[in-house]
Order: sequence, then C-alpha cells, then structure tokens
Amino acid sequence: MSAIIDYSDVQGIVRYGYGHLPAAGFFLLRIKNPAAARSWLRTAPVTNAMAVAPPPQHALQVAFTGEGLDAIGLPRPILEKFSPEFISGMAGEESRSRRLGDIAANAPSQWHWGGAEKMPHLLVMLYAQAGALERWQNAVQNGSWDDAFTVLQCLPSADLSDTEPFGFKDGISQPQLDWDQTKKLPGDQPEYSNLTALGEFLLGYPNEYGKYCDRPLLPGGDDSTAGLLPAAEFTDQRDLGRNGSYLVLRQLAQDVAGFWRFLDRQTGGNVVDQTKLAEAMVGRRMNGEPLVSLSNGQFASADQAANDAMKLDGFTYESDSDGTRCPFGAHIRRVNPRNGDLPYGTQGWFQWLMRTLGFHRKSFRDDLVSSTRFHRIVRRGRGYGSALSRAQALSGGAVDDHERGLYFICINANIARQFEFVQNAWVMATKFDGLSGESDPLMGNRQPIPGCPVTDAFSIPQDSGLPRRIHGLPQFVTVRGGGYFFLPSIRALWYLASLSD
Repeated sequence: MSAIIDYSDVQGIVRYGYGHLPAAGFFLLRIKNPAAARSWLRTAPVTNAMAVAPPPQHALQVAFTGEGLDAIGLPRPILEKFSPEFISGMAGEESRSRRLGDIAANAPSQWHWGGAEKMPHLLVMLYAQAGALERWQNAVQNGSWDDAFTVLQCLPSADLSDTEPFGFKDGISQPQLDWDQTKKLPGDQPEYSNLTALGEFLLGYPNEYGKYCDRPLLPGGDDSTAGLLPAAEFTDQRDLGRNGSYLVLRQLAQDVAGFWRFLDRQTGGNVVDQTKLAEAMVGRRMNGEPLVSLSNGQFASADQAANDAMKLDGFTYESDSDGTRCPFGAHIRRVNPRNGDLPYGTQGWFQWLMRTLGFHRKSFRDDLVSSTRFHRIVRRGRGYGSALSRAQALSGGAVDDHERGLYFICINANIARQFEFVQNAWVMATKFDGLSGESDPLMGNRQPIPGCPVTDAFSIPQDSGLPRRIHGLPQFVTVRGGGYFFLPSIRALWYLASLSD
C-alpha cells in the first residue's frame, strides 16, 4: 500500500509555485555561528505544502548545500550518504562544468556566486504579496539571524507576470506529480503522459523505475532520529531524505537586446518574420501556444482553465515527425521531447518485444531521444531585472546596461538523471535528435567541442526541400551563478536544528 503523503512535512515549493505571491527574494547565506544558525532554524516559520484557503500571504523555504550541511553540524558519515553530485556541487568538478556547458563566459570562475570562493551554505527563499516583501523579510531576519549568517548575495526577483525576459509566455509545461500514487510502477504508460511518479521529485517514494532514489538512512532506535519518519523500504531505519528533495538554482542572464537585434538582421527588419523565427527557436508562439497540432483534438472538460492548460501542454510531436512545424532543435523540443518509452501505437507484449528488438520502427528518430518520463523536472523559476520590450531593443538607441534574466529553479530527486541529463544530453548536445553542429538556440554557449568545432547553427526543416540553416547564433544566455541544494522536509529541518557541535 502506498504511503499517504503528509503535506505538513513537505516544503510548499514542491507542490506550489507561489504564483499568487509576486514579490520574491532569495538570500544566499554563509554560516558564521552554527549554534546561532540552529537556533534560527528552530523558530523559522517554514511554509509547508498543506492546502489552505485563502492561500498564504507569504512563504519561507530553506535549503542547504553540502557545505552548508557540514557547517551546521551534520556528521560527515551521514553527509556522505547524499548523492555524489550534490556533495561535489554544481561547480565542484571541471568535467561537470564541461558537461553542463559551464565553460568560457559560463565558467564558474566568472560567476557572481557559487564558485569555489563564493559558495553559499543556505538558500533562504522569501515570497510575499506586492509591497509586503520587506515587512516579511524583517520578520524572518529576527532573533539570531545576524549572529548566525553572513549574507553572500541577495537575489531580488522582478514581477514579470507569466512572461520570461525574451517576451514569451513562461511556466507552461510542468509534470503532474502523482500525489495520490495512482500510477502502476514501473511505468505503465508507454506513451507520453504528464502524470509522473512522486519519487521523481520527492525522496522516499518510488520513482518511474519503481525504485527509491538514494538518500541518507539513519539507524532506528536512536533518540536523535526519533522525529524522522521510517524509510519505506527499510522500516527499521530512519529516513533523513523522506519528503525532501534536491533543488537546483542557476542565475541566467538573458541578452534580450542581442536576441531581437540578431533576429532583426536575419529577417531584414521584417517584424512578422522576426516573430516567426523567434517562435521557431522557442517552439511556441509568443502567447505560449505550441507550433504543433494538439494530439487529442477535442477538449471535453467543463473546466475552462483545464481546457486552456491542455491546449498549451496536451500535445506530442507525433504529428510533426519531420520537424517542419516545430524544428527538432527548438528549445521546448529539447527540454521535453515528449516521446514515450516505445514508439506510438505499441500494445501488448508481442508488440513490445518487436519494438524492443528494433522491428516496425516508424522512424530512425524513435531511438534517438531517451524516454522523457525518466528526466522530468519541476520548475519554480522567477525573473529578475526590468523588462525590455522588442521595440525598445530595436529602437536604435543605447539600451540600459541593467542585467535581466531568470533564476532557474527546479525540483528533482536525482540531480544526475534529471537536471544534469537534460542540460547535458538535450540542451547542450550538438547532435540532439540527429542534428549536427547546433545546441539549444536559446541556451547554447556556442563553444567548439571535440568533434564539433561549430555549434552556432540552427536548422528549420522545410516542407519543400532542404532545411533552412541559420549560422552565427550569438550566445544569448550567460550563467552568473549556480548551486545544488538539499530541500529538507520539515522533520529533517527539526533534526538539523537539534544537532550539536
């Protein structure tokens, strides 16, 4: 029998994006006094995932880096039970930086925070209603805050509504977490579905493989661990990870002026063609509508909001096998290829065997992209900086030098298989889906790599012949900082607050 979820033990950001709280600020902290830090943690009003009406007026979330867990007093043998990539950190290995595309202008040595000398211990995330963030911040930063922490960076967000800085509707495609644990695991749906196993995002529950992600399990019978829940698969042990997750944060600066000026040069100043090229690179129209046909065609729900959401996200690429509507290298096709475990139409064990052996394949591309359901992430990002419209970018005058961009935030239970896989194998890959010499048209760093000296192209397949090939894409997005964080459950936060020196 599946465990019933205790929402009061889960930090709210896993379940909610806090869209009703437009003001947000993210504090990157270093612990200067562990005892004072634990004292602040004991009284911190961390927001849980319980549904309340009306929604909360403000929210507080807390997450730790590996160095932060060490600094607050977590014993090293327990710390070493966390995943290797979390312990190493986003900027901890040159090979990891290379795989993530964090080289040249994106290199950790260029970051504002998160590199070797600027590694935070804690991430404290504050959300509030418009005009109320400062008051909420003052309430949170009371007690032992000043004695406990040094503020490494404060990352203020901007209320860009539901639009990202390039001007596209954002936050559309999200997995549907199986909170009720209705899925039969391992995966019982060979075709694409948004419903994803809870264990892909929350530690201590079965993932899409029907397995449990690694996390620290502590001996039972110890008074210090009595407040932790037992592990689902080893009930004699206490689970420090259960109801927690890993949080990835990357600060991404977006060259909005450079983006629209490049498109302007490519299209000879034709506004309609600018929009079409921008939408081909993203894979959606600027209002969020997909460039491909919807897979279900009809929307029978009486809930108009559900219908609208389905129109934006209820599609696959089955009807666009040649990529003539949504190019193979478009951003949304890379970050969520939407294919199932097996090619469309597979039913029964005999058909499964035939597909597995490579027979009856509809297209060679069926085997080029791994199954999406093993690599989903929940995004909780926020924009920062002032908005810059296309008209302002193309006005011919000087553009303000204020930085604008996105705090990319995602939740996943396995950093390597989820965030890192998407970033490495899909976003930065120059041979994604049979392509050559092109990485993500928005996120790519355009740096040459072994075997592929040119990575600044973008192909748009055409119905009438050879694809249109655009060369010389500049780098539109630059990494300013990043880190891997453990987002503990409420019980795990109490456990950390009870540690001693």
